[in-house]
Amino acid sequence: MDLDVFVTAHRAEWDRLNHLLHRGRRLTGAEADELVALYQRTATHLSQIQSTTPDPMLTARLTQLVARARATVTGTRRASWRDAVHFLTAGFPAAVYRSRHWWVPTALISTAVAALIGWWIATHLEIQSSIAAPSALRDMTRPGGEYETYYSSHPAASFAAQVWTNNAQAATMCLVLGGFLCLPVFWILFLNMLNLGVGMGLMASAGRLDTFLGLVLPHGLLELTAVFVAAGTGLRLGWTVIDPGPLSRRTALAQQGRAALGMAIGLALVLFVSGILEGFVTPSGLPTWARIGIGIAAELAFLTYVYVLGGRAARAGDTGDVEEADRSAELPIAA
Repeated sequence: MDLDVFVTAHRAEWDRLNHLLHRGRRLTGAEADELVALYQRTATHLSQIQSTTPDPMLTARLTQLVARARATVTGTRRASWRDAVHFLTAGFPAAVYRSRHWWVPTALISTAVAALIGWWIATHLEIQSSIAAPSALRDMTRPGGEYETYYSSHPAASFAAQVWTNNAQAATMCLVLGGFLCLPVFWILFLNMLNLGVGMGLMASAGRLDTFLGLVLPHGLLELTAVFVAAGTGLRLGWTVIDPGPLSRRTALAQQGRAALGMAIGLALVLFVSGILEGFVTPSGLPTWARIGIGIAAELAFLTYVYVLGGRAARAGDTGDVEEADRSAELPIAA
């Protein structure tokens, strides 16, 4: 394509579109129709230039023109309480439900890894001695030791806030870093499972595995599920880089990235509930069965929320992505 000839042939259309955009709301009905037609044509021109003879200055000019035209054609929409309600009752659970084929296997494999690490440490004294001196291990695992006092060593409110911050950071890192071919997500998961497995193995070697589970399960079920969802979503985002499917890589990544951003907000709320449980329920004086029962109830409530509300919304076509009107315009592809 001869770029000079192309520009000469279409410059009048671009100038006319720019003129109509400067007129703002003072357009007649016929002019508004003309603006829409010129917007569509200019978007096609931009696609043709990008795919054949990309010129940086011309591409920048037309990109800006198309963006302004789209904003004028589609208008702006302010977020409302209705959007928040839709996000909580449909968008977020649908996104979690649709990614279940990623986070459920992630949860099962990660739990198996943590259990294997725990068994390995519990049955090998030389591994325990490499972690800490025998006296230090006794101080950690004895009744009233460091593992038990950890959950009650700070005021409940500040401890819950600290836990929420740490877990939210871990979940966000899984979501954000997943685009780097999944590798950072595997590392974050391994560190979390290693930490869990070490505690499990040391307490099991001291004959206090029941105490350990009584301390971890009240908050850990929901907390780890949120981390697994974040990790699964990060892995899905990373796989999109490798295999975007029928969409272009840019479009697929934009779609998955927007859904991941929504997931980060929703999981922050889930981890807030987990932090409340860890700050107030885990160190409470309730019987172990009651504390574990609360943790199981919270986990079942979340899974019901995902599989009932999320499944219904997903079957209705909700993907967890933003509304179509709020997405970037998809430029037509030149033949």
